[in-house]
Amino acid sequence: MVFNAKKRLTLSAGVAAGLAALLEGCSSTPTAPMPETGTVPGGSAAPAGSPVPPSTPAVANANMPPPAPREFRAAWVSTVANIDWPSRSNLTTARQQTEALAILDRARALNLNAIVLQVRPSADAIYPSALEPWSEFLTGQQGRAPAQPWDPLQFWIEQAHARGMELHAWFNPYRARHATAKSPLAASHIGRTQPDVVKPYGRYLWMDPGEAAASQHTLDVVLDVVRRYDIDGVHIDDYFYPYPIDTPNAAGPEGVALDGGVGAKQELEFPDQASWQRYLLGGGTLDRAHWRRQNVNSLIEAMYLGIRKEKSWVRFGISPFGIGRPDRRPAGIIGFSQYDKLYADAELWLANGWLDYLAPQLYWPVSQAPQAFDVLLDYWLAQNTRARHVWPGLYTSRIDNSAKAFAPEEIVKQISVTRSRNGVRGHLHFSIAALMENRKGIADQLKAQAYQSAALTPATPWLGADAPTAPQAAARRESNGVALKLAAGSGKPVAQYAIWSRYGNEWRFAVAPASRPVLLLADDAAGGAAQAVVVSAVDRLGNESERINVNLRS
Repeated sequence: MVFNAKKRLTLSAGVAAGLAALLEGCSSTPTAPMPETGTVPGGSAAPAGSPVPPSTPAVANANMPPPAPREFRAAWVSTVANIDWPSRSNLTTARQQTEALAILDRARALNLNAIVLQVRPSADAIYPSALEPWSEFLTGQQGRAPAQPWDPLQFWIEQAHARGMELHAWFNPYRARHATAKSPLAASHIGRTQPDVVKPYGRYLWMDPGEAAASQHTLDVVLDVVRRYDIDGVHIDDYFYPYPIDTPNAAGPEGVALDGGVGAKQELEFPDQASWQRYLLGGGTLDRAHWRRQNVNSLIEAMYLGIRKEKSWVRFGISPFGIGRPDRRPAGIIGFSQYDKLYADAELWLANGWLDYLAPQLYWPVSQAPQAFDVLLDYWLAQNTRARHVWPGLYTSRIDNSAKAFAPEEIVKQISVTRSRNGVRGHLHFSIAALMENRKGIADQLKAQAYQSAALTPATPWLGADAPTAPQAAARRESNGVALKLAAGSGKPVAQYAIWSRYGNEWRFAVAPASRPVLLLADDAAGGAAQAVVVSAVDRLGNESERINVNLRS
């Protein structure tokens, strides 16, 4: 069901000023904090700064609002090869910003709450960096700065936060040049500054994970972004050692078709002989496969610990290929082995707690038995002994006109599967393009069937569980709704406000960013106003304060 609001009106300056004065002497009544649940009740939230219209009811309970709906709802935004943004290289700054805002507005309208933005496609950057050159996918030539100076990453962060959304910075850890690249390597590219650690592999250049200097460079790049930018997460994808050349096996957040890995052809060996021999001469005792995995493991651990040291609230997420190692797979599951070919031991990373969320790319339909979505999801949940977040990646871009196309109903079904499992509570769409194009009505179906309500992201208690203090709130009835003004209490910073409004016996849920705390709870389509309002403050790790009942003044 889709809501119908009478009007969408913003608060006038006079109303906002009046509410600010009310805060000086406002009194609100605390309510008991509510536990989280795995369900996602209905409701709605308008874009930040807009009125909040009523929507599908969550629970018929006149005395207490339901728990805050919790679900990580994200979409990948690829910059490599201009898959998602910008639509082509060397657009004007104004055009790039317009496209970015269109993506963010669509995501917000769909009640998504996070964007995973690719900031480092190929040892390059979509932000000003002293460590790596500007990306050609942004400016048309690697190393060339935008004609009009600006910081795209800072822009994305500010605009996402203004809409109450998280921004996770997505890095490719080892790729040094993409097959679609056209311009020569810039003087500051690692392929020029440290050519010995960069190896050609097919049409790509790849940093050798066996070279300590290559891993250190990637770690330096990631931590530089963590220090300088107000990101909510660091995200890396499934490209560790490269997918083997001359096989049909490929997958990942860049949408390459995949078949589960059946029918492998002759493979080209990755050219790491020099680093391998140096390891052996230094007394190394691992075989080559275990040595390669150890190279990757060392970077993963260092990245996790480095992020924790810099900013304890920045979450670290990894999106590996969706099929686990062969010796642990459920009966009937077959396909490509990232453990043996990409040297990615995702099971170990989960077991050691070297990440805050795992987003396995489960890019197959529920009915495809050799790689069944639900069976694979259950597999990863069984590996999750440290109770980290498991938020699967969905192949939404497979809603296309190919022979293997998904129907939109497949993605809706997969979301239902995630919600039926304890310990999931989230998912990511690859990629935003399918939602922007509303392919075969997928965006409409998601809004009507899956995302009727806004949702908070799940809390991450192992990074910190202290709740913020309750907010201050003032409200006043207006001719078209209830004007609401919120302010953070003392203590730790607040990222968002959770807002429940009651229409009759029906509670509706909304989220407002802390940076835009003035909003209007619009009358419903029949002209009814909210009879009760309850609010709480939420910090960057999803911890929720006690709730307060807002006194509604005429």
